[in-house]
Amino acid sequence: MKFHLIAILSFCLINASAQNNAAIEKFVQTPGFEHASIGFCVKDLSGNEIISYNKATSLTPASTLKILTTATAIELLGENYQFATELSIDPNNSRHLIIKGFGDPTLGSQYLFDTPTAFLANWVQQIQKKFRPEYPIDITIADDFFGYNGISSKWLKEDMGNYFASGAYGISIFDNTYQLYLNTMRTDTCPVIIKTVPDMRNIIFTNNLQLNYENKDNSNINGEPFSNHRRLVGDIPTKRSSFIIKGDFPDPGMVLGETLANTLAQNNFRINSIETARQQYFKQMYNSYGATSYQAVPFYRELSPSLKDIIRVVNEKSNNHYSEHLMRAIGRSSNTDIYSDPLIEGISRTNNFWASKGLNTDGIHIYDGCGLAPSNSINPEILCDILAYMQTKSRYSNAFFTSLPKAGKEGTVRNLLKGTRLQGKLYVKSGSIANVQCYAGYYIDGDKKYTFSIMVNNYNSPRKDVVRAIESLLLDIF
Repeated sequence: MKFHLIAILSFCLINASAQNNAAIEKFVQTPGFEHASIGFCVKDLSGNEIISYNKATSLTPASTLKILTTATAIELLGENYQFATELSIDPNNSRHLIIKGFGDPTLGSQYLFDTPTAFLANWVQQIQKKFRPEYPIDITIADDFFGYNGISSKWLKEDMGNYFASGAYGISIFDNTYQLYLNTMRTDTCPVIIKTVPDMRNIIFTNNLQLNYENKDNSNINGEPFSNHRRLVGDIPTKRSSFIIKGDFPDPGMVLGETLANTLAQNNFRINSIETARQQYFKQMYNSYGATSYQAVPFYRELSPSLKDIIRVVNEKSNNHYSEHLMRAIGRSSNTDIYSDPLIEGISRTNNFWASKGLNTDGIHIYDGCGLAPSNSINPEILCDILAYMQTKSRYSNAFFTSLPKAGKEGTVRNLLKGTRLQGKLYVKSGSIANVQCYAGYYIDGDKKYTFSIMVNNYNSPRKDVVRAIESLLLDIF
């Protein structure tokens, strides 16, 4: 009897191995993968490997890097961590209002608040308790908590200026994003700019947009942080009375200052001046005099939603903006010197944290927190190992697990494996940039629990065909 049991188990293992080998061969032979770099790994939660291919090869992860960022953030900061924004008064100047930001990416965010502007009414009520409307107010926006290197040096120039590449600063507001409305009804001229929401009256647009008849948005808004010059390039659909593309705020601190000033003016306050800490710094340098001296006594703190709610948005919506703030918050929590670079500090602390947990971090080479930089690289195995750690060893396992959307049902993976037997059984983060398609997450079906990471770089086929091949691989494995 014992011999027969061993024989049966051996047959099952051999059969499973043969099936896995066939699945690997089928996947890597996908048309368009002839010159691609491919890596994938599947493990159970104990770390036992089920199937792999180039598991130690570092590849561009795109937004699956957010698994690393969100896992590190919740481990180091805690699921109840909240960002803060302080309203303060200068005790030596009763007309000086200071708004100090501590890197909250959710202030006025459409992703967490039904009415993004609601905080402004609350702020006015708080300010009315400390300031008298008959005296003009000077507003300082202290936006220097993360410094002013708000974007990664490895981001592509063509991405800078778009909403998905918005900067991460001590002050952020309305997702640091504006909407640009365009009319494309005429075909004998470039699209006509209608308006921006909110009103970005200081931006100068150079309009090089063209039209297409394929109903596709191939547009980009190009421009550098703190520059009011933006160039519109690419093409958008014709015959639209109102077509929307989105860009990033060049100077989020000033947007907050102007927005608050307008709201205060509607409540009978007069505004004498609005300055950001950045403007004050350069004014001091230009005029060669000492630093502006003022004290700030807080009288109100605006707190963000908890980190567990923030990482849900990061992973479900693949929110770059939140993710970049998280990486900088990781860095700033270990080094409070505002002249240090919190992005570099955050990346270093992330690597050190996972190394301290016994993971091999040699394959991690990253330059941001969201995965937008094409220079980022990480290997499939460590993503599996991080996922396993978060499920089996983390105090915040539930908060992290529920941040990942269900395949075929939610977020950026709502169409992945839709209508298949795996729908709703994969909790997965997607990642895609030019010629990169990746997925990583969990497969949960009763007692069957696995982590997986699949990465395909530099393929030569339509993206939909790559996704279809990955779906087929997942169905073959699970």
